[in-house]
Order: sequence, then C-alpha cells, then structure tokens
Amino acid sequence: MTESDTPGELGTADVMRVMQLLPHRYPFLLVDKIRDMVRDETAVGIKNVTINEPFFQGHFPKYPVMPGVLIIEALAQTAGALCVHAAGRTNIPQIVYFMGIDKAKFRKPVVPGDQLHLHVKKLRSRGPVWRFYGEARVNEQVVAEAEISAMIVDPENVKT
Repeated sequence: MTESDTPGELGTADVMRVMQLLPHRYPFLLVDKIRDMVRDETAVGIKNVTINEPFFQGHFPKYPVMPGVLIIEALAQTAGALCVHAAGRTNIPQIVYFMGIDKAKFRKPVVPGDQLHLHVKKLRSRGPVWRFYGEARVNEQVVAEAEISAMIVDPENVKT
C-alpha cells in the first residue's frame, strides 16, 4: 500500500486500508481496493464480482445480476473512503452517511466474473458534506452512474 499527498502522485489502498477507512464489513463491504487516489478529488475503487456474493442467491438464481442499488453503494463506499483518507482520519473510525442519490442510470447488467471499476470525482464539499459524481465501469464500458451526497460524522457525536 502506498499513500501520497504530493500533488500529481497517486495513492492506493488495499482491502486492509479500506477497512481502516470504512466501518463496513462482510457482507456489506463492496470495495476490494482503491487506486489512483488524488487528494480528496478522485479515486477508482475495485470490486471483484464473484458468484459467491450472498445477493446472487436471490437476485436472480438462474441469471445472477448484481443489484443496481449495490453498485451505487459501492460507488458511495469508494467516495466515503476517499473523504476519510483525505481528511487524515485514520485512527478514529468515521461514519459516512449517505444523504442522496441523483441522476442514477443503469446501462448494463453486472454479472459474476465482472470487475467493477468505481470512478468517483468530487463535485464539491462544504464542511462535513460532500458531493461526488460516480461511474461504475466494466471493461471501460459504463454500467451505472450517479451523483451521490454524503456526510462524515464522528461516531462519538451519534445519538442512538
């Protein structure tokens, strides 16, 4: 794993680093690796889609298709990890709350054996609120896209 805050250099995060950045765990951690992180601006998450995914048991048994909502979630997880990484919050787990999904489009089914490349680009950030444009690609072909909003929250400030 390499990390860099030097302009022009790209950072990567293996799955162990991703788990430091995000509170998600199996079966809901949908990002295996993140590459090409540039400050808080852009990143590319990688999700290896396998037949062993629990959602394929029911979606759909004879023609397994990754649910679109989970593709959007994988984009959001990539963006959330980028936010936490850029903020330098590595010792205290942060919670990233999904706030909104806009302009979502699904263009092609994602099936076992595909490798999702989850491209996220920051549109803006204001305080703890971030907005990203995301594209999910398989073999450089866009399979889904959306604008997503999220808020980073310190878990100590969360009331249950």
